[in-house]
Amino acid sequence: MFVASLAVCAYHYLVVWGPTGPAAGFSVIATNALLLTVFAAHHSVFARDRVKTWLARTVPQPMLRSVYVWVSSVLLIVVCRLWRPIGGELYRAAGLGAVALIAIQLAGAWFVARAVARIDALELAGIRAASAIDGLQTSGPYRWVRHPVYFGWVLAVFGTPHMTGDRFAFAAITTLYLVVAVPWEERSLTRSFGEQYVRYMRDVKWRMIPFIY
Repeated sequence: MFVASLAVCAYHYLVVWGPTGPAAGFSVIATNALLLTVFAAHHSVFARDRVKTWLARTVPQPMLRSVYVWVSSVLLIVVCRLWRPIGGELYRAAGLGAVALIAIQLAGAWFVARAVARIDALELAGIRAASAIDGLQTSGPYRWVRHPVYFGWVLAVFGTPHMTGDRFAFAAITTLYLVVAVPWEERSLTRSFGEQYVRYMRDVKWRMIPFIY
């Protein structure tokens, strides 16, 4: 389900949201934003320790991560399938400009792959229960930004050589969610790793985007 949701999202971003059409009104953008908000709310709310404790009353502890990822995956598919076309076009690069933007997208994919390689990919996919055995990751891309998966995502979704209204809305709303969610996530990480994470924040200044945030 995790892999399927990523495939559906990639297909919509690359194929479905590629053609341009008449620009839609604000209500369509608001509807799509609401869809993404539901997806984001699940990520933020159900990742909190208090909610995990509540869920543990009915869901066996080893299955918590799997249930969380499964629901997230279903919600992402629902967002893509219910997305209403926004239309419009911001730009269409050609020549060296297009090559440069594709290189940015590939760099984003590389960042995500390198960051995931430093953690447990099976745990990320919900196949293996969450564990703190591996400890805090501070090497590789984690030396440059504290959340390199998010940085890679921003590069990948904004680096397209053909920016349609749908792609831009999806990129902007998801990035805004990440910006808002990072402080919550870092509070949880501080509770989990204590002074070790406090030192890591001092050593790696940037949360998500070097020299910006």
